[in-house]
Amino acid sequence: MIEPFRVMTSGAFTAAHLRLLPAVERLTGLELVTVTTSIGTGDASIPNRMKRGEVADLVICDDGIVQGFIQEGLARAEGAAPLARSCVGLAVRAGAPAPDIGTPDALRATLLRAGSIGYSASVSGRYVTTELFRRLGIHDEVMPKCRFIGNGQRVGTFIANGGVELGFQQVSELMPIEGIAHITPLPGELQKFTTYSAAVPASAVHVDAAVRAIRFLSSPEAAADIRATGLEPATR
Repeated sequence: MIEPFRVMTSGAFTAAHLRLLPAVERLTGLELVTVTTSIGTGDASIPNRMKRGEVADLVICDDGIVQGFIQEGLARAEGAAPLARSCVGLAVRAGAPAPDIGTPDALRATLLRAGSIGYSASVSGRYVTTELFRRLGIHDEVMPKCRFIGNGQRVGTFIANGGVELGFQQVSELMPIEGIAHITPLPGELQKFTTYSAAVPASAVHVDAAVRAIRFLSSPEAAADIRATGLEPATR
C-alpha cells in the first residue's frame, strides 16, 4: 500500500493549500492528507510534531520557523522555497460598524474603545502583543482585555460567535470565516509582512514528490490561486 502524501501547514497558507490540493495530487500521483492546518500550541503544534518525528512530506510555515527546522535537522534545505507573503488584518462581527483603523491614531482609538480583542498563537499574535501595542503606546491599557486564541482555533470564529469584539490575524486566515466583516489590513506604517515557506521534513516518505510539489507551489502556475486567498505569491 502506498503511503499518502502528508502536509502540515500553518493557518495563513491553509486556504491556498486547499485550493491547490487537487493540482498537487495530480502532480505527485499520490493521495494527499492534510495533517494539520495550524501552527497550533502545545503537543499539537507543528514544531512539536516535527520534533517528535511525526511523518510529513511537506511543511509550510512562516519562513523563520522553516529556517529553524532546517538548522535543527528537522527539515531538508534541498528544495525549500518561499511561497507567499501575508499581512496582518483586523475584523469585526458581521453587522458591526466598520472600525476606523486607517491611521495609527484611528487604530489606537479603536483599540482603546474595544471591549475585547482576540489574537492568535501565530506570528500575527506575537507581533500585535509584543510590538504593535507598544508602538501605539497602549500596551498596558489593552492587554487586560485581550484574549489569546490557540489550539488551532481561528480568531475569526471567535469574532463571529461574539467571543471577542474584534480580532487580529493574517488576512488569509480571516477571509474564509463566515460571520465576520470589514477585514482590513493594518495601515502601511504599522503593517507586518510575513513570508511563508515550504520545506521537506526529515521524516518525509515521498521526498522527490515533495520537492516537485514545492517547485509547483512557488511557480507562476500556482500564483492565481494563492493570490485569491489574500496572499501575495512569492513568484511575480
